[in-house]
Amino acid sequence: MNPVLYDRIFFGASVIDGTGAAAIVADVALLADRIAAIGTLTPGTGRVEIAAQGLVLAPGFIDVHTHDDLELIRNPAMLAKLSQGVTTVITGNCGISAAPADLNAPPPDPMNLLGQQAEFAYRSFAEYAKALQQAKPGVNTAALVGHTTLRHAVMTDLSKAATPKQQLKMQQQLRQSLEQGALGLSSGLAYHNAIAAPSAELAVVGAPLAEFDAIYTSHLRSEFAAIIPALAEAADLGLHLKVPVVISHLKCAGMANWGRAGEVLEFIGKRAAKQHFCCDCYPYSASSSTLDLKQVTADFEIFITWSEPYPAMAGQTLAQIAASWQLPLLETAARLMPAGAVYHGMSETDVQQFLSYPPTMIGSDGLPCDPHPHPRLWGAFPRVLGHYSRDLQLFSLSQAIHKMTGLSAQNFKLAQRGSIKVGNFADLVLFDAEKIKDNADFVQPFAQAEGIVQVYVNGGLAFDGGMACPDRHGRFLAHQPQR
Repeated sequence: MNPVLYDRIFFGASVIDGTGAAAIVADVALLADRIAAIGTLTPGTGRVEIAAQGLVLAPGFIDVHTHDDLELIRNPAMLAKLSQGVTTVITGNCGISAAPADLNAPPPDPMNLLGQQAEFAYRSFAEYAKALQQAKPGVNTAALVGHTTLRHAVMTDLSKAATPKQQLKMQQQLRQSLEQGALGLSSGLAYHNAIAAPSAELAVVGAPLAEFDAIYTSHLRSEFAAIIPALAEAADLGLHLKVPVVISHLKCAGMANWGRAGEVLEFIGKRAAKQHFCCDCYPYSASSSTLDLKQVTADFEIFITWSEPYPAMAGQTLAQIAASWQLPLLETAARLMPAGAVYHGMSETDVQQFLSYPPTMIGSDGLPCDPHPHPRLWGAFPRVLGHYSRDLQLFSLSQAIHKMTGLSAQNFKLAQRGSIKVGNFADLVLFDAEKIKDNADFVQPFAQAEGIVQVYVNGGLAFDGGMACPDRHGRFLAHQPQR
């Protein structure tokens, strides 16, 4: 009788290790929270043994662009992510984060995408990290600090540039957050409450980033006609701060901007040759955020996801509401605000070019608080694997998985994650490459994907049989500077 050496063994899986390498058929063993062996293993040496023939075993997917900051505490089961094979989320994107914040009024736009006033209860990053550890969500979390959140903490009028004194206060709060495990700084300069901030403000606020081996992520000042100057601003800031730059949800927004993906990627490629400059993207030609009067147009469909003054309007298009109210689009939008919207404002050809670009990572940008969310919340990762890789053959399955595992772990400095390697943490997804499919759409946005068989987080079974498991294994991943 063979001695039991491992907690779990997958036999005969098609192993795609996350590095971009082609699949190999191998056995993979887990012991505690780590990958313990890869190769040809002996039956009977695992406490639990899984016949994985015909299935793909990959590193757990890393969602590099989420707004799950408070959802992780509110609904820690995180079924929307586990059901897609996601085992780690990055929060604090687009300049908005749950901490450090101390609200004495409703959260300003776009912080209201994250939750209600009472939920912003974390005056320091350490308090937020502690709350995550206590909630023990189903997935791992690494967190950025939002520039708009910092602005709100030290300023009363967000429509202005911060004073030198306010900039230094934000810098101090960022430094404290980095000391407490924050991954870096994010900004959302397109939004009303940050657009007045010049690059010089971010240069002061972000000054501590390099010292902590941290990163800067940017929701660009413009994704419309001025996208190239906006990209240059983000790249120049990264050079000044001496830190890696990630462009969030890269897109060419608005019909007048369609067809510019090649130009945008040429610019990114030139800057990437002399600095760490990369991007993430979601696999849809529609975006979703707060309703913004600057983006109201009759050129494409705008779908209302929520409205504070008129909650019953969620689930209708802006044009439908305008017709029923017998008002122009702009006046209708103004009445609905504060509100959320899905903008069908991108070219599918551009989306495919951005997804195909080898350094592009995958991020869902899902909004869990939306009553009628964009389907990316429940479908982004299976859509890349099923629709774009298998069906359209835009890239190989190994390349697709690299974009959501090894590449993401490298750019977001997640040590010992993102690849199937002995000694790494056992974040794994077992799926059927022939069956994987996103089912969420704009009519049924909560429809769960199919084809994900099991998900493991830190060696623990997290998703099985279409359900999140009762035991949760997610951890807060405090950033550890690699000096």
